[in-house]
Amino acid sequence: MTELLCVSTRKGLFLFEREGAGWEIRRTAFLGDSVSLAYLDPRSGRLFAALKLGHFGAKLHLSEDRGASWREIACPAFPQEGDKEGPSVLEIWTLAAGPDATLWAGTIGGGLFRSGDGGESWALVEGLWNHPKRAAWIGGGNDAPAVHSLCIDPKDPRRLALAVSCGGVWQSADAGESWRVTSAGMYAEFMPPERAEDPAIQDVHQMVQCRAAPQSFWAQHHNGVFRSTDGAASWREVTAIRPSKFGFAVAVHPEDPKRAWFVPAIKDECRIPADGALVVARTTDGGESFDVLRGGLPQRHAYDLVLRHALAIDEPGKSLAMGSTSGHLWLSQDQGENWKLLAGHLPPIHALGFAQV
Repeated sequence: MTELLCVSTRKGLFLFEREGAGWEIRRTAFLGDSVSLAYLDPRSGRLFAALKLGHFGAKLHLSEDRGASWREIACPAFPQEGDKEGPSVLEIWTLAAGPDATLWAGTIGGGLFRSGDGGESWALVEGLWNHPKRAAWIGGGNDAPAVHSLCIDPKDPRRLALAVSCGGVWQSADAGESWRVTSAGMYAEFMPPERAEDPAIQDVHQMVQCRAAPQSFWAQHHNGVFRSTDGAASWREVTAIRPSKFGFAVAVHPEDPKRAWFVPAIKDECRIPADGALVVARTTDGGESFDVLRGGLPQRHAYDLVLRHALAIDEPGKSLAMGSTSGHLWLSQDQGENWKLLAGHLPPIHALGFAQV
C-alpha cells in the first residue's frame, strides 16, 4: 500500500509519496489554481480536489488513479429559490465520508451537502439549512459563515457533529434530518457580554474527534482551546496551553483521546507565531499540561501561520505533517518532538491530508 501526503495550496496540489524513510513530490495538479483541499475517500480510494477559482467559483474534481488524471464532477450548489438563484457556494471547505455510502461537504456559504453516489451529485441538507437558529450565524474571516469541520461517528454513521465559523457546534443523530446546537461552555470575547455565550455564534476554528473514543472531541476556538468528553454535548476550556491560546489547527491521536496537538499564534492583531518562534503545543494528559515542542522549527523571525486544515496526523497516529502560509512543509515522526522540513518554497498551504492507496 502506498502512503500519500496531499498538500493543497494557493497555486496547486502537490502529492508527496513516501519513499523508504523520506518523502518526494510524485505528482502535481492544477498548478496556478487555488486548491482548497484534497480528500481521499477511504472506502473507494477516490481522490477529490476542491478548487476556488475566483470569478469562476468553486469547482470539484475527481481522480481514480492517485492523481494521474482528473475529471470535473458536480459541485455542491444551492437550489433555486423560486425565480431567484440560490446563495453561492463560495468554497468547499471540508469533505468527509463515514462508514456508509454517504459523502458530506461543508462549504463557505453555510451549507452542508450530502452525496449518495460518490460525489457525482449533491443535495443540500435542509434540516440544518432551515433550522431557525442558523439565522444567527455570521461570517468569521469570510463574508459568509463556513462549515469547516465534519466529524462522523465511526461506530454510527447517523451521528454527525460539525463546527461553523461563526456558528458554533451542531449535532445530528439521524443522518442530518434534524439538528441541535451544542456549544455550551464556549464563549465569544468579540461579542457584547450579554451574547458572549450564545451557542449559535461561537467561532470554532477547527474541531476533531478521536477515532477510538468517539465521545472525545477537541476544538481550537477563536478564544481558546476547548475539550468535550461527552460527545460534544458540552465543552470546558483548557487553560494550560502555552505560549498562547489562539490558533487555528488541532489534531488528536486516533487511539489516545488525551493526546492532542495545537499551533499557537498571536491573536487578531498579527496572526503570527508568538515571539517570532514557531512551536507546536502538545498535551498527553487531556489538557492538564502542555509541552512546547520546538525541535527543527524556526525560532527567530518566523512568520508562518498554520491554517485550520494544515495540521494532519496519519491513520496509525505515528506521523504528523504541518504546512504554513509561508509555503513551508514539515514532518514529524516522533509525536511532534522533532520536525524535518520537507519543502520550503511551496505556495501558501491551505490543507494537508495523509492517505493510503
